[in-house]
Amino acid sequence: MMLNMTVTGEDSTQLPVILAHGLFGSGKNLGGLARRLSQTRRVISVDMRNHGDSFHDPDHSYPALAEDLARIIKAEGGIADVVGHSMGGKSAMMLALNHPELLRKLCVLDIAPYAYSHTQTPLIDAMEAVDLGGIKLRSAADARLAEFVPEAGVRAFLLQSLDLKSDPPRWKFNLATLREQMPSLVGWPSDAPKGTFSGPVLLLAGATSDYSGEPQVEALRAHFPQAKVRFFAGAGHWLHADRPAEVAESVAEFLG
Repeated sequence: MMLNMTVTGEDSTQLPVILAHGLFGSGKNLGGLARRLSQTRRVISVDMRNHGDSFHDPDHSYPALAEDLARIIKAEGGIADVVGHSMGGKSAMMLALNHPELLRKLCVLDIAPYAYSHTQTPLIDAMEAVDLGGIKLRSAADARLAEFVPEAGVRAFLLQSLDLKSDPPRWKFNLATLREQMPSLVGWPSDAPKGTFSGPVLLLAGATSDYSGEPQVEALRAHFPQAKVRFFAGAGHWLHADRPAEVAESVAEFLG
């Protein structure tokens, strides 16, 4: 099955750019990057499996996510530049290790091929706990979700994937699968390829994020020896939202 995707930009003389979002996101979350890159490139923003308008599947492993991206690249001519944030970044790194011939350049936003210790299961708890019955407006959903998620920014992020046209409203995520596979999502497969990707790689990281410290950068360089790293002051894990213009320009400059 093919991922749901949105295409912007029409320049067919250069390689396409694939944008892969993070956990609980959708293709629209990297909209700022898509708008900037589509000035000169054909940009394909995907909804990863079990997110957005893409298919639901019980397998949410990184090899499976990488194969989803590989199918799109093969359909688009067989080689592309790829930009991935968080879960999308890990998927893109797995793609580069499994199918290096499909990538020219790889840009990763605040993530590494590393087994993290955190979990996002409490957000699944919150989405499953909130009563969506009778809700017509996103503001009403926000008010109910606030009982479980106090951070307004996190609620706004999650609510982008609430389908208010459904009766009753529903989350677009496959929450059961994401809960079941959360340990592997925050981890890195023990059977991941041990080799390296020799192409150009750029890691853009938030200076206040705890996803891209020294151990994580070391893990990145073990698989991607050409990787360059840039930190953005005042930015956290969602650096493309905290510093949108600077991040977009950095990605555009790197991809060329």
